[in-house]
Amino acid sequence: MSFDIPVLLWAAPVVGLVVALLASWARAARVGRARRWSETFGKRAAALGRFSPAALGLVAVAATAALAGPRWGSRVVETQSKGLNLVVAVDISRSMLAEDVGPSRLERAKRQARRLVHDLAGDRIGLMVFAGQSFVLSPLTVDAGALRLLIDALDPEMMSAGGTEFAPVLRRGRELLFAGDPVADRVLVVFTDGEAHDSLSAIVSAAERLHRDGVRLVLVAEGGREPAPIPVRDPQGVLIGYQRDPSEQIVSTWRRDDILTAVADGAHGVLVAAPLNDQAGAVRDLVAAYKRSPQATSTAAQDISRAWIPVLVAVVLLLLHTVSRRSMALTSILLLVSVGSAAEAQGPRNRADEAWQQGEFRRAAGYYLEQVQAGAGGDTTLFNLGTAGLVIGDTAVARQALEQAARSVEPELRFRALYNLGLLHLRLAQRDSAHATPHLEAARRRYREALLLKPGDRAAKWNLELAIRRMPEGGGASAPPPEAGGAGESSREEPPPRGLSLAQADQILNSMAEEERRTRMQQIQQRRRARETRGRKEW
Repeated sequence: MSFDIPVLLWAAPVVGLVVALLASWARAARVGRARRWSETFGKRAAALGRFSPAALGLVAVAATAALAGPRWGSRVVETQSKGLNLVVAVDISRSMLAEDVGPSRLERAKRQARRLVHDLAGDRIGLMVFAGQSFVLSPLTVDAGALRLLIDALDPEMMSAGGTEFAPVLRRGRELLFAGDPVADRVLVVFTDGEAHDSLSAIVSAAERLHRDGVRLVLVAEGGREPAPIPVRDPQGVLIGYQRDPSEQIVSTWRRDDILTAVADGAHGVLVAAPLNDQAGAVRDLVAAYKRSPQATSTAAQDISRAWIPVLVAVVLLLLHTVSRRSMALTSILLLVSVGSAAEAQGPRNRADEAWQQGEFRRAAGYYLEQVQAGAGGDTTLFNLGTAGLVIGDTAVARQALEQAARSVEPELRFRALYNLGLLHLRLAQRDSAHATPHLEAARRRYREALLLKPGDRAAKWNLELAIRRMPEGGGASAPPPEAGGAGESSREEPPPRGLSLAQADQILNSMAEEERRTRMQQIQQRRRARETRGRKEW
């Protein structure tokens, strides 16, 4: 058992005694006034309310005890929601780069897909991309934020094979949907211009299989009907030419309504027209009536407020007191209503967070470990446990907990876990000079992963540069070790008084990024030459 304000518990007897004395003084004054009026009235007044001072004193004790905030026990809180199984597939073939719709077919599809994911928050949504191949970027998940980040990063260069193979994405989308809850309806939403390089019969056969298996297909058309060239741009977005076929003729592409209509008919699905401005809204309205399955989320709450118990005692005493002194009791009831409202406002308390705020990191780590073992708090508790282990120097606990938290689907939590993992390896490298290189490599890898989530984070950039400089070939003076972050927040490190500044670290990292861009451009050119040699359609 614990109390929010323990001093009020000690003060409760004093408050009760004061209230009882005041009530006794008031009763004596009332009896005296009645006796001055007449002896009969005095006897009648003395006979009423003999136990009122004691009762009101006990009421005051109970009310003060309620304000002290007694807490004990735990309970599991379950929240219910209903979700749909839906997979979004986006065509990222080069034909989607055509700019017959602004800014391009692919950018419009990405914008509409982001809106759809935002509007369907709470549903289980998966993400796929396809061109010459099809890949699953995300299984069915309720993390809309992570899905939007993945959609923002879609680019044709993600694919090693160009062209557009339509039938495989329908088959793989079906497999992904059948991995979800069998109770809810299954919906496959495909954003494409319809330009496919596999046979129409194979595509229609895959679409008919969707209909037989109960998968609802929604095709979202992109592009215009008039032929348009496919621009080729460098990594900075500068136009350097147009896509050409093996005979050096400029390739033209247009929206293939004939293919899209045949596929929609084969699956008994719906085709969302390309000229429609709000395609995401149309898809949202279509799936609004589909069947959703209930899903429950459980969270454990510790140290539950029990202030209602002393409040109940006080209310019972007042009800009994009402028989003799009704007006005084009603006034006290109003006081208890306000006390009860304050007690209801008290929520569950996290002992681990309190211990952290008080600077008792080892005790906080113990509480976080208990919560993890009880399955409470999810990835956030894992991150807090790992950070606490980092602060107290328990590298085994810190590494295991942060590794699990780094797999979270929440981008902000994943970034903080990756940041602190890099910090852990930096410290291990400084502590164990004989095995410093593997730890520095791990730190560099973790900070690179973190910067993919937050490219502008200056502290992560600085720590990445620090790990690079400490490598045997990096040279340079060693910098002081960073400090670990607190519960619920990642660590940060200020630049050391000597060595490179943050601006210099930015310059080094920018030069590294420029080198990576040049390498990527060379790979793109080599891939393009290989495509031209094969003579295969790569759009």
